Amino acid sequence: MADRKISIIVPVYRTEKYLERCVDSLLNQTYRETEIVLVDDGSPDECPAMCDGYGELDERIRVVHKENGGLVSAWQAGVKASTGEYLCFVDSDDWVERDMLEKMAAYLSPEENAFTGKNPSTEGNLSFRKNLSLRKEDKKEIICCNFVINRPGKETEHFHGLEPGIYEGERLQGEIKENLLGHENRKISMSRCMKLFSRSLIEDNIKYSNPHITMGEDVNIVLPALLDCRRVVIMEGALFYHYFYNDTSMVHKYDAGMYEGIKTLYRTIKEIYKAKGRESGKTQADKEYIYLLLLALKNEIRSGEKGYGNRVKTICGEKENREIIASSPVSVGNKTNRLLYFVLRHPWKWAIAALRLVFMVHDGARKE
Repeated sequence: MADRKISIIVPVYRTEKYLERCVDSLLNQTYRETEIVLVDDGSPDECPAMCDGYGELDERIRVVHKENGGLVSAWQAGVKASTGEYLCFVDSDDWVERDMLEKMAAYLSPEENAFTGKNPSTEGNLSFRKNLSLRKEDKKEIICCNFVINRPGKETEHFHGLEPGIYEGERLQGEIKENLLGHENRKISMSRCMKLFSRSLIEDNIKYSNPHITMGEDVNIVLPALLDCRRVVIMEGALFYHYFYNDTSMVHKYDAGMYEGIKTLYRTIKEIYKAKGRESGKTQADKEYIYLLLLALKNEIRSGEKGYGNRVKTICGEKENREIIASSPVSVGNKTNRLLYFVLRHPWKWAIAALRLVFMVHDGARKE
């Protein structure tokens, strides 16, 4: 199988402390047919100069400078500047394992019209030894690896909810496309990172990604891409992507625009499902909205910002929300989410105050 060119798109903003680690992990990939697109989103630190320095260092690196417009506008600019047949996204404070692209590319569908024998994606893993043939003109595929969340002094492994394997045909329809959203734990992560996309899946759906959305913005490109794809591979093990989460510098900051962002996201999700003709779309969207509302309540109650109780009551009491809450019951397993779900259905003053106390005790214990 000939190497297919992979464009790695890296939005860059205020990450001068971590950019070297990120870019070095990309330059050192064992898969060499790559293009690295560094998109400086008007970063006010040393990142622009660092990007230019990397561009002079290696011919595989392309640098794009633009005015600050946010994460979505940055990766969109990277897509437009890229030339690869496949696209991969990496955030500039994260890093990846040296052989990530080589091992992910091994699962790309063959360019030939029929399976011809040996294929790197089947050797040593009998569960992947079927339905590998895919005509070149029909390729719309996503290869998914898994990831590690790296916190200071701690790291945790995270896997997609679906079993490893190749999903095509009826299996793709039933197990993935009918179950993408509306679960407390998603079947497939909606992050644009830790995935390898056929270029057309991103280009054809970039219209759904609104640069003004800051809440769950990746859903607006990953959801339509998954709905359009003809082949999804969930890799086994494959803890290749390292997501850096510095929670010591993020002390549960209050996001005043979160609720409005969630409503915008919900409307976009419904629009995507309608455009793709998915009959189960409304049910999935409504249930997903319930879980998103739990995040909105958590944002208000945990922060304790002045007037949080009234804002919680307003969120829970809005007519559309009450109708969706009543008609779309969801399953909640996480203990904190159970409490939030109770408040969502019963926004009583004492329940809100009790949950606020729970958060205060929990956060106080974590600081000690």
